[in-house]
Amino acid sequence: MTRTVEIAVIGAGVVGLATALRLASDGREVLLIDPNEPGSGASFGNAGTLAEYACMPVGNPAVLRALPKLLLDADSPFSLRWTALLHLAPWLLRFVRQSLPAATHANAVAMAGLLADSLPAWEEMAVEADAADLLRRNGCLYLYRRPGDLAGGASSRALRAEFGVDQAVLNPSEVAALEPNLPAVQGGGLFFPQSMNLTDPQTMMARLLKAATGRGAALLRGEVTELRADAGGVDLSGPGGLNLRAHKVVIAAGAFSRPLAAQAGDRIPLETERGYHLEFATPTPALTRPVCPVDLGFYMTPMAGRLRVAGTVELGRLASAPNPRRLALLDRGVRQFFPTLGQPSSKWLGFRPSLPDSRPVIGPSPGNANVIYAFGHGHLGLTLSAVTARLVGDLIAGRRPNSERLAPFAAGRF
Repeated sequence: MTRTVEIAVIGAGVVGLATALRLASDGREVLLIDPNEPGSGASFGNAGTLAEYACMPVGNPAVLRALPKLLLDADSPFSLRWTALLHLAPWLLRFVRQSLPAATHANAVAMAGLLADSLPAWEEMAVEADAADLLRRNGCLYLYRRPGDLAGGASSRALRAEFGVDQAVLNPSEVAALEPNLPAVQGGGLFFPQSMNLTDPQTMMARLLKAATGRGAALLRGEVTELRADAGGVDLSGPGGLNLRAHKVVIAAGAFSRPLAAQAGDRIPLETERGYHLEFATPTPALTRPVCPVDLGFYMTPMAGRLRVAGTVELGRLASAPNPRRLALLDRGVRQFFPTLGQPSSKWLGFRPSLPDSRPVIGPSPGNANVIYAFGHGHLGLTLSAVTARLVGDLIAGRRPNSERLAPFAAGRF
């Protein structure tokens, strides 16, 4: 027997949870579908930063110039699983084109517009989910350890300044005053005072789920493997007898969204960035805010009772085994700052949904307006979850956003 529902949200990561909460608050009948524990993937394992400043695309001229060296160095912040090279080649060609100056600027313009509303949207959502106590607005610190490194980031600072991002260059003594537990650096730092972070992403995901279900959203543990859209709605099916008919479907399955979009008729060049983290028990906080040593490409974020070290980019497929070298890289890196840390209390690998232009896909499928996309946020899924949920909610309710607002994120751009 086919179950019917008004709106099915496929994927219970942070974007799906935020979207389910927004739609349920609008009085919609919502069914949230995921085979795994809600919020247990990249939404759990991220660096915990709400990075409203992060308008610079992953692909940009500086990365393009350094790409051969980065990809050939297994210990670089940007690495490739060479066994996946043939599969990744079309994506890499698109990434190279999107790293040229004109494309980089266009992508940054699009992302800056979306990021401008990200923190207000998060503050509103946190209050709605009774989770404001999990937000900290202590800013974020980029760390430049060598004398010339700060100058190397001039183009990125200029781009952020163009979009009005609040940022302040710090000399080494100002860095020391901000984070006295760090060893001295020679290059200084860059401080983003408006940035926020979460003290516990897992607890935040649980609060979002509770708020959504408290407003009437239902949760179904299952996997959607088949999607068939027509003028009247969307049929969904999967293992274990999953069989649904939804008036509208929101695909928010992160790195697992590509095959579902293909069944809706859209070829989205979505690939996987594999992210890692280590955690260390720290009864006394080692830091007061997220700190990113730019040359190492990871974040050190203080969380409840622990320090999380997360980041770097590894391009590879979903099925590849964890790479112990990436975890070892994080371990060596954090010990350059805190050499007396004990053994990691936890290790994690997760999957970021990555598109060549660093823009998510948000909005209806070109072939059927009953299928709505909300995936591909790359490193910014946590940051952009609340504003994405607003856009999806407005779209379904017939409120603005207008087509101009969504155009940079349309599935048809590919």
